[in-house]
Amino acid sequence: MDALVLAFDRAIRTLSGSAQARRASPAADLAAPSLSDDDRNESIALMRVNHAGEVSAQALYQGQGLTARTREIREKLAHAADEELDHLAWTRERLTELGGRPSLLDPLWYTGAFVVGAVAGVIGDKTSLGFLQATEEQVEAHLGTHLHRLPSGDAASRAIVEQMKRDEAQHAQTARALGAEALPRSLQALMRASARIMTTTAAKI
Repeated sequence: MDALVLAFDRAIRTLSGSAQARRASPAADLAAPSLSDDDRNESIALMRVNHAGEVSAQALYQGQGLTARTREIREKLAHAADEELDHLAWTRERLTELGGRPSLLDPLWYTGAFVVGAVAGVIGDKTSLGFLQATEEQVEAHLGTHLHRLPSGDAASRAIVEQMKRDEAQHAQTARALGAEALPRSLQALMRASARIMTTTAAKI
């Protein structure tokens, strides 16, 4: 019951925008240069996608944590979720600074990811870790494309994405070290297709 209460509290904080970062934003000490309308709109779209991804990450970790079979796995998932909470707060803060807003479909992203995480955990810790590893590797690659697309003058957004990319790589490495089981290629392809739908939609809605 305590775990369910904590998961519900995390869901509320994630979707309400009240989540607080434990680490200072990588953009905290950077000046905010003036951006053209086109550059600002591009940054807003990309950071909205990144924020939606962090909403999904919170849900995924919560679902996995509730159904994990060992204390070690639960603790590792909780630690990763806390780092992802930083990402959530950083991207939302940057969206506000740019004059943008989060995706209106965030509750949908959260619900879907929570269910997937819980199911993966029920199947078994190694499968759950394999799903986590594959997800983080895909996110890391996705953030790499954003670094190419973000306007060169938007140093604040770029600094945030660069730190997120490093953290995602570390999370994938942790999953491998804990014994992640490789997922079938067909499932990984389905994950990529689902991610494309989310990123394309979140950029606009």
